Amino acid sequence: MSLQELIDSASALSTDEVVTVAHSRDVVLPGKAGLMALITLDNGHDHTKPNTFGPKGLGSLNAAIDAALARDEIVAIGVTGKPFILAAGADLTGVPKLTDREQALALGKIGHGVLRKLQDGGKPSFAFVNGVALGGGLEVALHATYRTVSVAAGMLSTPEVFLGLLPGWGGNFLLPNLIGADNAVKVVVENALNQNKMLSGPEAVKLGIGDVLLESADFLEQSLLWASKVLTGSVVVERAEIDRGEAWDAAVARGKGFADVKVSGAAPAPYRALELIAAAKDNDRDRGFAAEDEALADLIMSEELRSGLYAFDLVNKRAKRPAGAPDKSLARPVNKVGVVGAGLMAGQLALLFARRLEVPVVLTDLDQERVDRGVGYVHGEIDKLLAKGRVRPDKANQLKALVTGSVDKGVFADADFVIEAVFEELQLKKTIFADLEKIIRPDAVLATNTSSLSVTEMAADLEHPERVVGFHFFNPVAVLPLLEIIRADRTDDASLATAFAVGKKLKKSCVLVKDAPAFVVNRLLTRFLGEVSAAVDEGTPIPDADKALSALGLPMPPFVLLQLVGLPVALHVAETMHRAYPERYAVSGNLAKVVAAGKSSFYVWPEGKPVVDPEVEALVTVGDKPSTADELRTRVLTALAEEIKIMLDEGVVAEAQDIDLCLLLGAGWPFHLGGITPYLDRTGIAEKVNGTRFLPKGVAGLA
Repeated sequence: MSLQELIDSASALSTDEVVTVAHSRDVVLPGKAGLMALITLDNGHDHTKPNTFGPKGLGSLNAAIDAALARDEIVAIGVTGKPFILAAGADLTGVPKLTDREQALALGKIGHGVLRKLQDGGKPSFAFVNGVALGGGLEVALHATYRTVSVAAGMLSTPEVFLGLLPGWGGNFLLPNLIGADNAVKVVVENALNQNKMLSGPEAVKLGIGDVLLESADFLEQSLLWASKVLTGSVVVERAEIDRGEAWDAAVARGKGFADVKVSGAAPAPYRALELIAAAKDNDRDRGFAAEDEALADLIMSEELRSGLYAFDLVNKRAKRPAGAPDKSLARPVNKVGVVGAGLMAGQLALLFARRLEVPVVLTDLDQERVDRGVGYVHGEIDKLLAKGRVRPDKANQLKALVTGSVDKGVFADADFVIEAVFEELQLKKTIFADLEKIIRPDAVLATNTSSLSVTEMAADLEHPERVVGFHFFNPVAVLPLLEIIRADRTDDASLATAFAVGKKLKKSCVLVKDAPAFVVNRLLTRFLGEVSAAVDEGTPIPDADKALSALGLPMPPFVLLQLVGLPVALHVAETMHRAYPERYAVSGNLAKVVAAGKSSFYVWPEGKPVVDPEVEALVTVGDKPSTADELRTRVLTALAEEIKIMLDEGVVAEAQDIDLCLLLGAGWPFHLGGITPYLDRTGIAEKVNGTRFLPKGVAGLA
């Protein structure tokens, strides 16, 4: 099939595509450099709906490039995007509709066939990266002969392996041959698996992805001027020589080790990408692109991609429209925030509120020393942001001025939103709220960052319980995007709407949760860790228990997670859940012993690798009934299936998708598994435990 026939065939299947049109116009270049065909990619929407490429969009770009190449008077081709956006990659909305591998294979061939014309057409080509360039959008730029990048450009990356794909239009071959294998592995695999980290414009140029960094105010004009200098020879672009020796192999080996840590071999995409990068050392371009086509087709038809797209859809759509949230017009303005407590969590909250809301934030604590330490922590973190270039000096000074402290709770009198971040003890929190109610205005929101206690009980004795909400962050606050917003029995719509409005300004993904013990994430993590701990108590060695769950590709083993959570905190939540649901939640006697002994972990870490602490080993008592890896996995997943069904029956969240969203964003549930509920459906565990699936057929690629 010819390229045009492939485009026509694929376009017939792409009925819902939002087409990115390639608009071409002639531009007379400065300095008598000649006439350029400048192609601007634009899907007709504003910056909130980025350009993407489906078959029809690629067809439009193909026609524009062909038209330019056919004209002798055109000396060069330029490609740029609508304001703030070059392109956000392939349009993946049609992927679930693909029913056979040949259709998937065609998508790779079309992308390669169109974009390589920027290299093979016989005319120099320029990509003017004016903003977002993700995946296939970045690959458009990689195919160009030269690249300018705006200093204001953000979100430059190849995020595909995060979703279960890989850069499928040349990235695995072009990147290592442009910036070296070491940097390519960082961009394609490590950044993608590391919270989908993006590059800024300056970072992309420093790596060598861009040839020159230009100011944003007149970016296109400066890009055209720079292009004319390249064409007339007054600017010569020199690129670093690529190390094609042992360093290439070492970079791929490092990437494999990183992937092992992140997904434990449970997701194929990063490993396929690394295979292609390894082969790019000796492959020519035709072989490299053909191998990419095959790998892309395999992954498009995989279960992992369907799962990843379901997860991506939850995070990018459902999280932006929280189920059950009141009308946003009911939200009250928040012009000052109070934080009760000045410890580490309180400091993280104060920094977040100051950075995102840009309003005064005041901390209080029992004595001046604690207050000074808390404010000092926040100011120190702002200094770190300044040192890294993430805030300018004037912004750093402004943020520091916003964060103050006092031992007098009277400073909260004019606050609109006050959150407590003190020790998890119900009576302590009730006392704090009772004291605050005498000070703050009747319409000010009182929020609690409790991780497991009853918000309804916390508000029970107040004169205005209707303005109390749960506002549960996850640690570290700056990294984890989930915010569980808990509606207590008497919380009113205005207070709840204010909480959601604040959460949105904090750039958190908010999920409405019923006031039930430990809410969503901690309830399920506690059930999960309880089953693993019980298996250890029965005789399963700790390393074996950790290894048994690695097949799921979880972000960390259970006993490493316990250390991160904090053993005392984990014990406290387990005790809370045991009181609420004693038949399903037990308290590990061994965990209690280890906490009582003052230990912070079950492991010690000689040479950076976990080894069971000999002192812990001497403390614990175990039975003689160890579980196999399969038995332990089945036990854990069975317990989760049971607990999720109970939570949905109780109305803890609106739907199963909200459980999935919470675990994806608050517990690091792997994107390649999609979500906990479709995974339990696919494996048959949900139906075996509950007699029914969580999700209907067709959702998350479920058959």
